[in-house]
Amino acid sequence: MSSGKPAVRLALLGCGTVGSEVVRLLHDQADDLTARIGAPLEIVGIAVRRLGRERGNLPVDPALFTTDALGLVKRDDVDVVIEVVGGIEPARSWLTEALRGGKSVVTANKALLAEDGATLHDAAAEGGADLYYEASVAGAIPLLRPLRESLHGDRVTRVTGIVNGTTNFILSSMDATGAGFGEALEEATELGYAEADPTADVEGFDAAAKAAILASLAFHTRVTAADVFREGMTGVTAADVASAKEMGCTIKLLCLAERGADSSGQESVSVRVHPAMIPRSHPLASVGDAFNAVFVEAEAAGQLMFYGRGAGGTPTASAVLGDVVAAARNRLAGTRAPSESAYAHLPIRPIGEAVTRYHVSLEVADRQGVLATVAGVFARHEVSIATVRQSGRDEDAMLVIVTHGAPDANLAATVEDLRALDIVRSIASVLRVEGGA
Repeated sequence: MSSGKPAVRLALLGCGTVGSEVVRLLHDQADDLTARIGAPLEIVGIAVRRLGRERGNLPVDPALFTTDALGLVKRDDVDVVIEVVGGIEPARSWLTEALRGGKSVVTANKALLAEDGATLHDAAAEGGADLYYEASVAGAIPLLRPLRESLHGDRVTRVTGIVNGTTNFILSSMDATGAGFGEALEEATELGYAEADPTADVEGFDAAAKAAILASLAFHTRVTAADVFREGMTGVTAADVASAKEMGCTIKLLCLAERGADSSGQESVSVRVHPAMIPRSHPLASVGDAFNAVFVEAEAAGQLMFYGRGAGGTPTASAVLGDVVAAARNRLAGTRAPSESAYAHLPIRPIGEAVTRYHVSLEVADRQGVLATVAGVFARHEVSIATVRQSGRDEDAMLVIVTHGAPDANLAATVEDLRALDIVRSIASVLRVEGGA
């Protein structure tokens, strides 16, 4: 289909799983994309690490491939730069060069945005260019644009999400089968959900980067990955999952971003990633397999849920292409996307001030007065106990305690004091509880 208008020219940085899918979708949907934009899209260069690598007969001229990414970005015939390489450097240098030169940028690079998004936003402002990054969080789920644009007339108070498919698959498998973490991870690896080195996923680094991006958009405040409290899920056991079931809960690795008052009454932001028990009645509890979902709470809009596949070449490429269409339309119209909104400058609230609930499993001596002694420790730190469950006898005596909401620092201090009691043989597990009273 010919539009009669000159093409919007694209430079693609990276041609791996996502980049290859971007190329295929650009080819397969070329006519529709031209109709939507009002001009055709044309790839004028693709930067890769190795020229000789087999790329599965991509529908693209091999002469377009180059190893000189910076040279490609600097070319005068490039309108939009698409970056799907990942990592901090050299991606940051490439993208700042593009943005300062007035070229639109579409990126899926969550690590860079979470560590130093400020540099990219400042470069975009300097060059009068668009910066789009829908694909950086939750794959094809349209999430960032609603936070960035649709909810700008509202006040978002809380964002709770499952934003890592690997860990969600593992925890869903543990819940469904009773398997331990190691078994579930092995299954996830065999099915291709987990990388050979799953550290970024299971230790929460991936989710923390996404949490920083979500919090920045939701609360109009620059939040980096370093601001996010992070706790991985490798310590979650089959016993924890079974205990959660007995409470009518399931365990998910959650990202939680909240707007509220700190200990001095000043408005602030709390951002954390950790495994947590949530009631099975909560909308996020039914999100299984490798799916992602984000639950947004706003003062006027109320509760909103975004759900879908959060990873994979095709879903991520779909989000990339959506941004490319928006950037191309803006260039043709001579307009820009909404610029960064970081006017609030809210301070980051430390984890110790976050109000949460704990589920604590204790192996204790089976003798008189144990419960009273344990309860005294909670009372000393002003932590109210919601429920107590005792099971087993003699060497197998267990206490499972669920608290009411309290500052995390009080709860952590309680657990440390419990460790010092001679009647407590061990603390089998400590998990936060979210989504309940």
